[in-house]
Amino acid sequence: MSDTSLSVEANGINQIAENERKGTPRDLFWPWFAANVSVLGVAYGSYILGFGISFWQAALVGVIGVVLSFLFVGIISIAGKRGSAPTMTLTRAAFGVRGGRLPSLISWLLTVGWETSLVVVAVLATATIFDRLGAGGGTATKVVALIVIVALVALGGTLGFNLIMRAQRWITWIAGALTVAYLVFAADHVDFGAVSDLPGGSAAAVIGALVFTMTGFGLGWVNAAADYSRYLPRSASTRGVVLWTTLGSSLPPVILLVFGILLAGSSTGLNTAISADPVGALTTILPTWFLLPFAVATILGLVSGAIMDVYSSGLALLNVGLKAPRWVAVCIDSTLMLIGAVYVVFFANDFLGPFQGFLITLGVPIAAWCGIFIADILLRKADYAEAELFTPSGRYGDVRWASVGLVVVGSAVGWGLVTNTMASWLDWQGYLLGPIGGKDGDWAFANLGVIAALVIGFVGYLLLGRGAVRSQEAAPAVTGSAVTNAQTEGVS
Repeated sequence: MSDTSLSVEANGINQIAENERKGTPRDLFWPWFAANVSVLGVAYGSYILGFGISFWQAALVGVIGVVLSFLFVGIISIAGKRGSAPTMTLTRAAFGVRGGRLPSLISWLLTVGWETSLVVVAVLATATIFDRLGAGGGTATKVVALIVIVALVALGGTLGFNLIMRAQRWITWIAGALTVAYLVFAADHVDFGAVSDLPGGSAAAVIGALVFTMTGFGLGWVNAAADYSRYLPRSASTRGVVLWTTLGSSLPPVILLVFGILLAGSSTGLNTAISADPVGALTTILPTWFLLPFAVATILGLVSGAIMDVYSSGLALLNVGLKAPRWVAVCIDSTLMLIGAVYVVFFANDFLGPFQGFLITLGVPIAAWCGIFIADILLRKADYAEAELFTPSGRYGDVRWASVGLVVVGSAVGWGLVTNTMASWLDWQGYLLGPIGGKDGDWAFANLGVIAALVIGFVGYLLLGRGAVRSQEAAPAVTGSAVTNAQTEGVS
């Protein structure tokens, strides 16, 4: 693979050759920070207060939810260093070579949904800011913004790892500085008296806000964690991988989320406006001259996250079974992203409701997978037998039905314990809520299903997978050359 950031990355789901492994754990700080310094972090402050909790409750669950969920990302990043392959390739160790297609499919759907959502917000943000500047925010502006933003995201995802790692460092500094400036300008609109008067909520409301935060932040990234640590040398510090990934990804949303809670809690009108249109509401409290820098910060943060999503979604699609170069998978996903964004921007009447429904619905099976994969990482004492991740007859097997069953059971239980009234197509969920008050009870919106799925996956794999992991690691070492990208493109 060429080491320049403007060449197309040749590697796909294959193991990274030893001579291409480079960098230090500290390098992981930059892409994760840049991908999460987004205006959506402020909007989440309003969403969390929507659970009917106080400032201190909201701040506590916000910080815990963000840091804990991104700690999961840090732990899963360990697998990238150990196995020098993408997340969904490494998950074959727990699911089998072809069994890994199930979590890969879930991951692909989740990342395509996230990248589409980020592009939609970026387009709407551009239109809103141009409208406030008097330059017009109508259809023509949206069309141009959509073309430019999708092109940037697709280009970044196509060029791949080197561009992402280098560009994200610059985005971190630029977007970070502009975001700090925004916080300074908006601070005058914080009313600490109004914030302190917010009434406290029930235990169900607090837990619901906590799980919603975890789902909206770290649990949306766990399936991509090892994609960015797989180039690190094997000698890289494991603790450093966890630390720098967790710190980089959680620092910006913690700050933005707490500030968003303060801002939304200061005014009922502003809270309602932020919930309905976060970017539009946030522009109303800024001086006109700062709107353009605010646009740069907003779009950079959103595009940065979308680039990492489309890169990982391409890798997930290859793990589902697509036999093609990585850049082809990125082009397919970029096309789907464009179609989805066109529908939401120009035809859909509501964005927040379906988006929340999407997060919770896919958050359940991805939580089950997350529990399984974290348990698998903790059980392993040695590096992966990388070549056998591509061989159904090898130590990892074809399909490991215990892991597949845990995802199915975790999803079935999880979907029965969540409900989404804002998206009518999800009315079937919540079928297990009867004993605790039903779909209208206090626990209906506590999103207990995400936690249930995570626990079922984690505990279930600790019980059912321990013996398999020991057998895998006791198998004789396999000698041979590294599996190349050309070979993986022809592996089923």
